[in-house]
Amino acid sequence: MSFQTTETIQRLWETFLRDQLANLPPEQRQPFEQQFEQRFGELLKGAANGSGRDGFLDLIGFGDDGAPEFDQIAYPYIQPDFDDAVVPSQLHAAAELYYIYQHERMKIFQVVEVLLRLFRLGKMRIQRGPGARGLYLLQKWTPLRYTLNDRMIAYRRAFNYGTAQAPAGAVVNRNFHRQIVGFMVAVGQYFRDLLIGEVIRGGQLIEQRPFGSVATVQRIGLDLRYALDRSTYGNIFALAMETGHYLKTVLQLLDAPDIKKAFDANTKWDVVEIVSNRHLGGVAEPSQRAKMAESGRRILQFVADNDFKTAIDPILFQSVIRPMGAHAEAWVAAYRMTPEGRGFPGVTPALKSVLGVPQPVSA
Repeated sequence: MSFQTTETIQRLWETFLRDQLANLPPEQRQPFEQQFEQRFGELLKGAANGSGRDGFLDLIGFGDDGAPEFDQIAYPYIQPDFDDAVVPSQLHAAAELYYIYQHERMKIFQVVEVLLRLFRLGKMRIQRGPGARGLYLLQKWTPLRYTLNDRMIAYRRAFNYGTAQAPAGAVVNRNFHRQIVGFMVAVGQYFRDLLIGEVIRGGQLIEQRPFGSVATVQRIGLDLRYALDRSTYGNIFALAMETGHYLKTVLQLLDAPDIKKAFDANTKWDVVEIVSNRHLGGVAEPSQRAKMAESGRRILQFVADNDFKTAIDPILFQSVIRPMGAHAEAWVAAYRMTPEGRGFPGVTPALKSVLGVPQPVSA
């Protein structure tokens, strides 16, 4: 189909859409709006591909009829696919790696190393229980091949966390923390605005009138998934899988009854706290890190699996993202209690910073 014909379709479509929606009652328009937009995209795509030949050849005069007029050239419709050009397995591995990182900050791996040393030196009164057997197997097989340095390099590459030197030539996700904080506060702000809109506007269609900014959440989410995708190649997937299984094993080990008894502990987290205080210079905010690990992983999984389509129905988006609202608020609340989050400026200033809105300079 020629460019002129396609241009005519575009002009007439807007008139057609306006006339059709005007004939429908307001409460019936919404189900058709998304269908009309989808159909418009299909028409444009079909118009560009209907001839089955390369319009560029016609443009330069290599077609059957030589060089045609401009208005006879096929419409150059280009399928947008940038936001879809990610590797899902890498994004899921990044979500697991984030969960592992928070447990690294909780000193779980260091606690296990201390237990292995105490067990080897005979400074812990266990001998034949499940905990003793688990420590023996860890000593014998050393199942975790990725050392602390390997993990720290992975954290640096994927999240720009830690002080490990990134390998020369490796892509480092330098904006991750800024983006994840921005995404958390954007989701939180979305539901806060939605609540305010429902209170102020009222009416019978209260649940169908979202007030929050969908575009803000989508924009930061797309940036977050793109940056994670380009920095989590290489061994990140294998490291996250192996270290994740190891973390699961050692958490079960810390819950062994003989190990808990040896430290007069009721739970595995008591063991972590006692060992950290006695041998590692103090506990590392396990309550906040545990919540950040849980909610952060869930949010990153959501980002990995959501394509953030621009023309999504706001009501559908609201339903899809609603479970993430609680996770975002929980993550922000926990983050503000950590050493690096105590300078958190608040939801609105943080969101403005991520979006590039200039902040007022105090005199």
